[in-house]
Amino acid sequence: TECVSGCVCPEGLFDDGRGGCVEKKDCPCIHNNELYSSGDKIKVDCNTCTCQKGVWKCTNDVCYGTCMIYGSGHYNTFDGKFYDFDGSCDYVATQDFCGDKNSSGSFSIITENVPCGTTGVTCSKAIKMFLGKTELKLENKEYREIQRHVGDDVQYWNRTVGLYLVIEASNGVILIWDKKTTVFIKLSPDYKGKVCGLCGNFDDKANNDFTTRSGLQETNPLNFGNSWKQSPTCPDVTQEIKPCDLKPHRRSWAEKECSIIRSSVFKICHSKVNPNPFYEACVHDACSCDSGGDCECFCSAVAAYAQECIKAEACVFWRTPDIC
Repeated sequence: TECVSGCVCPEGLFDDGRGGCVEKKDCPCIHNNELYSSGDKIKVDCNTCTCQKGVWKCTNDVCYGTCMIYGSGHYNTFDGKFYDFDGSCDYVATQDFCGDKNSSGSFSIITENVPCGTTGVTCSKAIKMFLGKTELKLENKEYREIQRHVGDDVQYWNRTVGLYLVIEASNGVILIWDKKTTVFIKLSPDYKGKVCGLCGNFDDKANNDFTTRSGLQETNPLNFGNSWKQSPTCPDVTQEIKPCDLKPHRRSWAEKECSIIRSSVFKICHSKVNPNPFYEACVHDACSCDSGGDCECFCSAVAAYAQECIKAEACVFWRTPDIC
């Protein structure tokens, strides 16, 4: 209807988002707000995506799912839902004994959570892994095997990789433990939609991850978490703990230390993995730790973000002689 001043591309060419004009076949693609040229490849989980004429074309491999439990009660489910739950008890992290009482399953992983600071937050102190008739207990930087009389034979292998102890079972379950408060559980795609527990149901939908033991959908992480406790005698968690409100003198220190997650050190990763939930979890942990355990809490929180970055193919060298 009227003339508008500005730059437009000539007939038949398209704005490439970088201030230039290109033919349709050279249109860039966008991923996490970053532009990629035609022909560029990126890894998304275990698939490779190639930019073709402005559209991503991806391979369709089915990937392992990963659930992460770290620090003082932070959970990231198989379907990528973040939440916090601070309960002092044994909880089902994930298992394939779901649905009816008689359903047979091959594994169950229990996290034993204990208070890890005077504010009342809890950390995963020990992990119990049931594989058929074998029970593995991971505690105090080592694991021991206990044989039970019921269940099938499930083979497993263990190895140490860097800081981590890795236990890999023949039924498609992998457990990675940093011998402190971080545990990663990887499941083969065969388990999609067949597991339950604090790690969710692994059906590629994050909005139904809060399914309680009785099969109800919850919106509140506390009610959801309480439903997965192993012992009915443990008290229910009734309120979310906010350690920075309880120890306000630690807040500014926590924010200053944790700012590394949002800083240029991790710049390469910011467009691949959203740093905000990890930053908030870091501040929460740094406030909650008692002097002396400061470093372990802060370092575990930053390491959790670094680990997600590596999965997204953004390798960051963040540990220095001064930091962790």
